[in-house]
Amino acid sequence: MRGKTIAKIVGVVVVVGAVYGYFKDDFAKLWADLHPQIAEYPQPKKTVWLDQNVSKEKLSWFYHADQGTRTFGIPYEWFMALEQPALSLVPFASPGMFSDPAYLDRYGFIPDTIIPGKTALPIGFAQGGPMLDPSGAPWRNPSNRQEMTGIGLTCAGCHTGRFTYKDTAVVIDGGPALTTLFVMKQGMGVALLMTRVVPGRFGRFADRILGPDASLDDRATLKYQLDQVLNQYKQVKDLEQAVGSQSILEGYGRLDALNRIGNQVFSLDLNKPENYAGSSAPVHYPRIWNTPWFDWVQYNGSIMQPMVRNAGESLGVSAELNLTDPSKGLFKSSVNVASLFAMEEMIKGNTPPNAKDGFSGLKSPKWPGDILPPVDTKLAAQGAKLYETHCQGCHRPPVTSAALYDFNNKSWWRTNQNGEHVMVMENIPIEHIGTDPAQAADMGARTVALPANLGINKSSFPLALGDLVEKTVNYIYDRQVDKDGKPKPPLTEAERRRMDGYMPNELQAELAYKVRPLNGVWATPPYLHNASVPTVYALLSPIEERPKKFYLGNREYDPVNLGYKTDYLKNGFEFDTSIRGNSNEGHQFRAGYDENKPVKGVIGPALSPDDRKALIEYLKTL
Repeated sequence: MRGKTIAKIVGVVVVVGAVYGYFKDDFAKLWADLHPQIAEYPQPKKTVWLDQNVSKEKLSWFYHADQGTRTFGIPYEWFMALEQPALSLVPFASPGMFSDPAYLDRYGFIPDTIIPGKTALPIGFAQGGPMLDPSGAPWRNPSNRQEMTGIGLTCAGCHTGRFTYKDTAVVIDGGPALTTLFVMKQGMGVALLMTRVVPGRFGRFADRILGPDASLDDRATLKYQLDQVLNQYKQVKDLEQAVGSQSILEGYGRLDALNRIGNQVFSLDLNKPENYAGSSAPVHYPRIWNTPWFDWVQYNGSIMQPMVRNAGESLGVSAELNLTDPSKGLFKSSVNVASLFAMEEMIKGNTPPNAKDGFSGLKSPKWPGDILPPVDTKLAAQGAKLYETHCQGCHRPPVTSAALYDFNNKSWWRTNQNGEHVMVMENIPIEHIGTDPAQAADMGARTVALPANLGINKSSFPLALGDLVEKTVNYIYDRQVDKDGKPKPPLTEAERRRMDGYMPNELQAELAYKVRPLNGVWATPPYLHNASVPTVYALLSPIEERPKKFYLGNREYDPVNLGYKTDYLKNGFEFDTSIRGNSNEGHQFRAGYDENKPVKGVIGPALSPDDRKALIEYLKTL
């Protein structure tokens, strides 16, 4: 009998082994799908904010101002009730809450401790107003029938940076985030799935939302709502898999923002799977100080109007938008244009750029010599001369220099519809700068199929997107309400121009990338638009000296080379520059440079190691 039992066990092991061997890749993929890869970090002893000309109270508002986004497809109340996508070491116990700032920190979202004692979600998370469910009806709590509210990311979630240095964390307002948003949404999906299938988890979830005395019918309705959300997540996952061969991994600190905006509005909101495109050109989150005073924004200089830029960003992180049901109002949206305008005004400031004050509003950070090693002023003076020779032609004089504010120079300045001076952003052709073309090329080449009833007669993605966002904004401008929800007259033309930042809605898709002043550039690693060069020193070096592979996700700052440390990081992102979209070529200083015989990607003569160090020291002063 014992022998037969052993034989059965051996047989089962053999069969399981054979099944695993046959489906090994499937099991590996399932395991990866159910285990979001996020790094762990030592906690800093303190966190500091630098003085960037905006009060802590205004920043605290900015971090959580509602833009109307519904980034995660679930209500705020669910987000706060959801548990982490992990199994507890104690059977049937909670592994901890998803909304725990320490857990969200692992995805790169910065805990908001700017005002001591104030409880808040991480920087960039905002609770919004009433939310629609997947069917388009008001999302209600099954128990008390109260409307549930939205939660989504704001621009602060992607445009607030941070680095650590010797146990101190430094927050950079307006700087590039080091988040991994795609993995976070993966983690959210796994957490929702576990809520549905892991014993004990749905019960705790239901108790938090419905209360412990909810009826069986209420709990069944909540379970049905959860199934609807899981179905939506599966639909998006299926679309991602369908375009997987066109996509590349984004990793920490990068997002293919424009393609993802297009996927949201032209595929998910429009219910047209054929319009879904791969994430083929991730970019490094750009710094946003001074940008309200630029005539073109985005890395490829593709968008002019601030409201279209900001409303498009809100739509891209899942603000509600009706494009399919005319009876409910085409282009009706949850986008909060008043909040977007107020945020833009905070960044912009009260006065146009001028020689006395420079740029107002959110200013670039100053090198914190009390935290980082102090600037070598003698070496910086040498670097200033090198900057004037090699950098100033494209990046302009420093914003602290009176020479920059020559408003008669039409190559540098123009006026907006209010007569204010805005800086002209030069777009450098890729044939000259030589950096990876994917972001500019793929935006220009993408097309979308649209129904006639939208009234958009363009198939070009950038042009169609500009029209769609403008129609969405105008829908809101035309249907104003007061604080009690009563109708008000539509905005006047003068009010619309003011809300639009006194700039027209112009779009372009050139094979070029814009250049901007370098103030605060030391606080914005990694470098080039696609984050393919980890430090300024590497950027000033020939291509063969730049690392071909390195890790993104480290937070420790390198004050010598200006960038994050790039050592191996468990569950970090290994950046491979050999992949299309990830190229680290271009913007080179090389021996043999001749401005009369241009070579693609070479912009100046070789810089010696000492020259690079001097330039770096000067850049710390900008």
